[in-house]
Amino acid sequence: MKRTSFIRKSAIIGASIALPRAAFSASGMFAVSGERRVAQVLNSKRTMVQNVPVLRAFGGGQHDLVSPFVMLDEFGPFQVNPGDVGMDIKAHPHAGVVPTTFLVQGSGRHTDSIHNDIVYRKGQFMLFSSGRGAIHEEVSDDQLRKEGGTVQGFQIWLNLPAKEKFRNPETFIHNPDALPVIENEGHRIQVMMGELHGQSSPVETHSPAFYFHIKLEAGQRLDLPVQDGDNAFVYVVKGEVELENRTLVSDAQLALYTREGDLLRYYSKEGCEFLLLGGQPLNEPFYSYGPFVMNTEAQIDLCFRNYRSGKMGEL
Repeated sequence: MKRTSFIRKSAIIGASIALPRAAFSASGMFAVSGERRVAQVLNSKRTMVQNVPVLRAFGGGQHDLVSPFVMLDEFGPFQVNPGDVGMDIKAHPHAGVVPTTFLVQGSGRHTDSIHNDIVYRKGQFMLFSSGRGAIHEEVSDDQLRKEGGTVQGFQIWLNLPAKEKFRNPETFIHNPDALPVIENEGHRIQVMMGELHGQSSPVETHSPAFYFHIKLEAGQRLDLPVQDGDNAFVYVVKGEVELENRTLVSDAQLALYTREGDLLRYYSKEGCEFLLLGGQPLNEPFYSYGPFVMNTEAQIDLCFRNYRSGKMGEL
């Protein structure tokens, strides 16, 4: 596929559809001082990234309420039969953004133009900090292609602040036992990024951000702190969760919060699994085209020139 053609077909644009808020609850939760309000509930949109089916919660849109994040995709679950090619996302560039990948099932192989060749597996957390620009490819690894299996995970893009847009690219991978887990009666929280209840992720970010993978058992409530003024949003992986004002959010839906308040409250009647993400908004100009996320149109043009001229490297 030609370089420009790939970039155009992978353009990240707003893909979610607004939904009315629900008003049914059995939790008995009442509003309390400091509790965040839900600004909007959105549906994810089914799409394809080359041969991989994804649910796209947002991609380039809703920027004010999701910054410093840029895109959230849930890929799979999809079955790879023995002998199938499996995931086959061809070599493509990124610049100015950190695509993160977290697998809940299966495995994959990442190769890039900064000389990494990594097989990543269930529970591992990988970050491709593209900086001034680099190329990578995401495919199924040889073992999965031979034996078959199910693949499911999340690719979530974290924006780089302006001062870090042209840093040297790097790739990091963190094993499951390096990511703190907070487990109490009724809930389990894995701290992918940021800090919660004194537990800090080893993942380094260039602006304050948090990313928590949460499982809440049936009939349980959970209160979590959030910094007043920061963004926060919830993506439901499985089940249904109640937020403030009896707002119900279910599978593949996204709830965006306002920035006012320092408390987030959850209840699940039947049990659920969801992601809670957010952080300090960058409050900088935002220009994106496909895999390039920059601050000016001129920088986007520079990314194209660098990619076409080979300055982002080759696989």
